[in-house]
Amino acid sequence: MRTSLRALTLGVLLLPAIAMAAQPAPDKENVKEAVTAQLNHYQAALNASDLDQVMALYAQDAVFMAQNSLPAVGRDAVRKAYQQVFAAIKLNIRFTIDEVRPLSKDWAFARTRSNGTATPLGTAQPAGAEGNQEIFLLHRETDGKWRFARYIFSTTNAPK
Repeated sequence: MRTSLRALTLGVLLLPAIAMAAQPAPDKENVKEAVTAQLNHYQAALNASDLDQVMALYAQDAVFMAQNSLPAVGRDAVRKAYQQVFAAIKLNIRFTIDEVRPLSKDWAFARTRSNGTATPLGTAQPAGAEGNQEIFLLHRETDGKWRFARYIFSTTNAPK
């Protein structure tokens, strides 16, 4: 009886590890290629101030965390945040992708940097330097596309 109880307890404790091991490992190169493509689409959408293209890259439960702002939680809030960005500035940036790593079959993260310019709209102010470091947490959704579930960035520009 005691041996059976130990075996049962051991089996219950090992079950999660066995289940995790049974999941297929993510194909790192395919994940990197797919995530890189999404980041390139994001760069193009930002530079074009294309709200619909930006939103096509975000997951259903998206959270956008811009520096010096409260998080925009949910697609409606994320859309509103980008509307405000595109109404205020015109971006001309390029991403450098430093790292893309799969975390599981349907989750990955990317670490990037972006540099370029931001031109204030509706003023005579010249374009200013734009530089950020970013973390993207991506989720592969049911249609197979990797989308931004969480996105956070902070400036790399020196304080003025």
